[in-house]
Amino acid sequence: MIQTLSDLKTVRFNEQADGVIILDQTLLPGKEAYLTLTTAEEIWDAIYKLKVRGAPAIGVAAAYGIYVCARRIDTAEKSVFVNEFRKIKEYLAGSRPTAVNLVAALNRMERVLVAHPTLSVPEWKELLYKEAIAIPGGRRRRLPADRRELSGATPSRDGESLRIVTPDIWRSRSMAPLWRRFILGQERGYGFKVFADETRPLLQGARLTAYELSRAGVDVTLICDNMASVVMRKGWVHAVVVGCDRVAANGDVANKIGTSGVAILARHYKIPFYVLGPTSTIDGSCPDGDSIVIEERNPDEVTEMWYSRRMAPKDVKVYNPAFDITPHELITAIITEKGIFYKNNR
Repeated sequence: MIQTLSDLKTVRFNEQADGVIILDQTLLPGKEAYLTLTTAEEIWDAIYKLKVRGAPAIGVAAAYGIYVCARRIDTAEKSVFVNEFRKIKEYLAGSRPTAVNLVAALNRMERVLVAHPTLSVPEWKELLYKEAIAIPGGRRRRLPADRRELSGATPSRDGESLRIVTPDIWRSRSMAPLWRRFILGQERGYGFKVFADETRPLLQGARLTAYELSRAGVDVTLICDNMASVVMRKGWVHAVVVGCDRVAANGDVANKIGTSGVAILARHYKIPFYVLGPTSTIDGSCPDGDSIVIEERNPDEVTEMWYSRRMAPKDVKVYNPAFDITPHELITAIITEKGIFYKNNR
């Protein structure tokens, strides 16, 4: 049976434990371990340190998390409850500022209080619970399954597998059906071969993308970030498929660092470049990519995180942005749960 990280239930709420249960993705692929988060500090830490990752999953974790924290606010005074709730909200929102789903989920939870000002604190808590468990749900729409729709290019020989470069695998519940089509497409006779970009410095392509695809039986080859141009030049790639953390109103996209470089290469080699962007990642209030706040992370991730000893001079300066901006001009189409949106129908 094909299994993906979606089947592992990366985020869920445990009412008995009164906490958020997450699959600790920092331990993959070596170990599948779950953590129970019960405090705002634990939830912030899990989001910031990428124990839970993927834009929609971050939003779900934040919604569950703020409910767990709100449930423990011990007061019947509504003004006190609201003040404490907003402190927790602002604290959690600071864990990963680039991901629009994080703030959107927290705002959605706060609107429960704003929309029902006459309710008591216990009634608010009940509505917060209902809202939190509703966020990861919703109707799943059919996604395009035709490889020509996805690639924009017909392989040169009949029966040749569709070859894809991807810096990341998209784990949102709304996009899971599309990744299952990549995985199950082989059963339709056209198959897929994936080059998984390792995405330094956090190596998520190596640890997570390659892990999930190989676990599912997909033909996957791991490449370093600086090898994408080689496989494209050799004609081994028919399409690039990436995820995203935020889509600006003009179609610019924020995704993990290195994505824009792959997009530039794809344009040079005339390879279509697709973004998987659930509608929850579209931020209509953000006019363009220049308006997106880019998270900067700990320099240690570059200099020593994966090494037994430091691999850079002790006093060297490090710039470590977690995301970059891919301008809309380089994007062939954005694929959402509502369909494919090309440049000419934005």
